[in-house]
Formats: sequence, C-alpha cells, structure tokens
Amino acid sequence: MSPEPTACLSWTPSGGDALAVRAAAGTHVGLVRGHNEDAWSIDPPVFVVADGMGGHDAGDVASHLVIEAFRELAGTTHVAMADMDRCVRSAKSLVDALSPGERGAPGSTLVAAGYTRQDDVPFWLIANVGDSRAYSWRAGVLEQVSRDHSVVQELIEAGEIDDAEARHHPDRHVITRAIGALEDAVAEFAMIPLLPGARLLLCSDGLSSEIDDDQISRVLASVPSPDDAVEALIAAALAAGGRDNVTALLIDAVGVQAVDETTLTGGTRLDEDTLRSAL
Repeated sequence: MSPEPTACLSWTPSGGDALAVRAAAGTHVGLVRGHNEDAWSIDPPVFVVADGMGGHDAGDVASHLVIEAFRELAGTTHVAMADMDRCVRSAKSLVDALSPGERGAPGSTLVAAGYTRQDDVPFWLIANVGDSRAYSWRAGVLEQVSRDHSVVQELIEAGEIDDAEARHHPDRHVITRAIGALEDAVAEFAMIPLLPGARLLLCSDGLSSEIDDDQISRVLASVPSPDDAVEALIAAALAAGGRDNVTALLIDAVGVQAVDETTLTGGTRLDEDTLRSAL
C-alpha cells in the first residue's frame, strides 16, 4: 500500500516569540497489517501521535478519539500541564465509552508535545502513555525524552535485560499503560527547551521497533527537510520489515535564540517532579 501523503506546516507562536516551527508528519499501514490504527495531528501549539489497539476498526477509532481530545488546545498561545492532563482525561472518557473490538477493549497509546514557556525560555511539554515515543535530536545526539510504559522497560530498569535484548524479547509489544483498554491512563510528563538546531520526533512503535536509535539519528542528521526526513524514517521502517503501522511526526524550531544552557533548571530536560513544581 502507498503511504498517506506527508503533511507539512509552518507556525509562528503569537505573543512576540521570536521563533517559527516547521512540522511534518506521515503514516503508513506497514507491510503486514491490513488496517492502519495509528493517528496523528499537527494542531499548534500541540502535536500528537496515537497508536490504537482493539481490532476491527476499534483501534482506529480509539486513536482518532485521542487526537480529537487534544483539538481543544488548537490555536491557543501555549499550554500548561493542567491542559495536557485535562485532554488525557477527556481522551480516556471517550475511548472508555467504545464497545469492545475483536481483540478486547479498545485503547490507544499517546505521545504529545505542547509549546510552553518558562522564565521567557520556550519549551516542549511532553506527555506520554504507553510506548509511543518522543525523541530529541541535536548536534548528532539522539535522546529518548519519553519513558516507555511497557513490560520490557520494566525489565530494563530492573537490570534483567539490556536494550539490545529488549528489541527481541517476546513481550516487547506488551504495554503497561494505555488510554482506554480498561487501563488507568496516567500520563508521564517531561519538558525540554527549544534549542538552536534541535529536532523533536514523535513516533509510534512501528518506527522505533523496526529501526534503532542510531538509524533514527542518522536520518535526522542527514535529511534537513522535515517532510523528507519523515518520509525517510518511514521508508527505513518498511525496509526493516514494516511489521506494524508506522507514524512519524517531526518538529523543527527555526530562529530560536541561543540561551545559556547552564542556567536552565534541571539542565536541558526537566523530569516530572521538577516540572510539577515549576508550572
């Protein structure tokens, strides 16, 4: 099947912020699945990727309901943690109301990035539920900003397996949190500053489970155009097997003013405890 067309957008925050954002997103059903249950949205100041589950269109509906829940923030100047929390709760209510699909109760993962500011410094506020990921790339270094809510992540943190073993573990696709699917949807938050030359990637596990971080980093380093980079990432996942739906959303901030990174609270990333006290 052919991929859905890549969508691109340029956006400048209101309120006098001296920066502009270029974003692109694309999705592909993959080479094995018969139906695409991924969904994404570019609705500044919020950008979202969701990966549905449930079968027979139930996962597709669930992921699109997650996207819909965040539409209320479209067109606002910036977001706060309370805004993102409210949208997660709304998404849970919408998905919980769905009838069970062929694979049980419908559900969806979520990874979202919202534009915010702290002490006149622009930040991305990241929220995630499940194993869809947020990556930050800058100067050749790729960092996973979100934390997977999955069985293999718990095994990694317990020291029972390493990252390489996790990629082939039989439970690698088993998640421990979801929106819907009879789960308690608790989002995890992080915040990273918009720095010159940085790129933010949101993706479903159909990308991160097929190509490793080194491959992702090479694409982000070598393909400057966001829409071309999205297409290259999806093509790489398909070339690696395409065993799942694949979605990538890439955000580049241009015209960002340089800041003294040593003055940033918590360095270049704030964890959830610091974030809750800061916002």
